[in-house]
Amino acid sequence: MTDAKVYAMPSRPTRELNNRSLGSIVSEIREELKSFLNTRVQMMKSEFHEALGAIRVALPLALVSLVLIGTGSLLLTAAVVTIVASAFAGSPYAWFFAFVIVGVLWIAIGAIAAFFAYNQIRSRARFPKRTVEVLKADKMWIESEASNL
Repeated sequence: MTDAKVYAMPSRPTRELNNRSLGSIVSEIREELKSFLNTRVQMMKSEFHEALGAIRVALPLALVSLVLIGTGSLLLTAAVVTIVASAFAGSPYAWFFAFVIVGVLWIAIGAIAAFFAYNQIRSRARFPKRTVEVLKADKMWIESEASNL
């Protein structure tokens, strides 16, 4: 290896630093850092606004669906209890047994629905993925730039 190769600077674009003052370099770095942080904050705000827009549409629809499902569930429960009670027609506890059986059935179905809802929320409701990926890439870039100095 020759001395020229040992002392050669890395082949990346550099600016003329010899003719600039330390204050102007620091000022430029500060402006680039502000721009960098501003871009990342805007990305995060944009992702939060997208999520908020979806929630604004989904919330009223969810409330209407809960009211309708609740009403239908009460009517269906009354019908199912009547059918189950007719199976115990000779027993004085026919209605009691019917309510217990139907209640346990509805609890089981509700638990299954809650399980699926929990899995959906857990899989979708996370910190903004694109922003985190960009920040990780920025971190790797900064580390590579720091190691090149």
